[in-house]
Amino acid sequence: MPEDKVKVRDMDLYYGAFHALKKVNVDIQPNQVTALIGPSGCGKSTLLKSINRMNDLVPGCRIEGKIELDGEDIYDPKTDVNLLRKRVGMVFQKANPFPMSIYNNVAYGPRTHGIRNGGKLDEIVEKSLREAALWDEVKDRLHKSALGLSGGQQQRLCIARALAVAPEVLLMDESTSALDPISTARIEELVGELKRNYTIVMVTHNMQQAARVSDETVFFLLGEVVEQGKTKAIFSGPKDRRTEEYIAGRFG
Repeated sequence: MPEDKVKVRDMDLYYGAFHALKKVNVDIQPNQVTALIGPSGCGKSTLLKSINRMNDLVPGCRIEGKIELDGEDIYDPKTDVNLLRKRVGMVFQKANPFPMSIYNNVAYGPRTHGIRNGGKLDEIVEKSLREAALWDEVKDRLHKSALGLSGGQQQRLCIARALAVAPEVLLMDESTSALDPISTARIEELVGELKRNYTIVMVTHNMQQAARVSDETVFFLLGEVVEQGKTKAIFSGPKDRRTEEYIAGRFG
């Protein structure tokens, strides 16, 4: 078995007095797609945002336990959070391109990490847009506003922007829920290709999507992990009755 890329151990997370995640243990393997499923408000996105410390930005958020990336505790006081967020990229539910050109959206991250050479930036922009399956659609309009792209293209641009800083892990928070079926299918196909080079963790409300694209599924309920296992096993023979009821659509 490959070593886990991300390991969550006995993690408790509080927003003020609210206990949002309770003794969570999750293993995320490299070069796989891990889907986090469960009803709204059960802690999926909260866990996702903890993997690149986005929750640091939430007032009153407190974490106990451990999250390790390649065996190193990311909540260790010595952790460089900027470097962590370079290694762990994130794509949000709603496409959020910057109000600038397509090129500058993708070059933004590499520039903030000190890459100034025009040729090098051109290379990164092309590679990232190709990886996000967007290059052929935008190569003749790189210097036009990103806001002129369709919703599905904007979301793929946000994926390209996340990939431009060469992350190791890509977090996707419901990143197809605002898209039409054709754009959703493009991104699902893309996720299947990206896992060759990246470890992907996706939060999804869509059971069919989890079944189609993920290798591993984690089912959350009320801030706890009920069950984690191979996606095929979770969908065909869940061990816990609550998982079965959720997958069958009896609640959530």
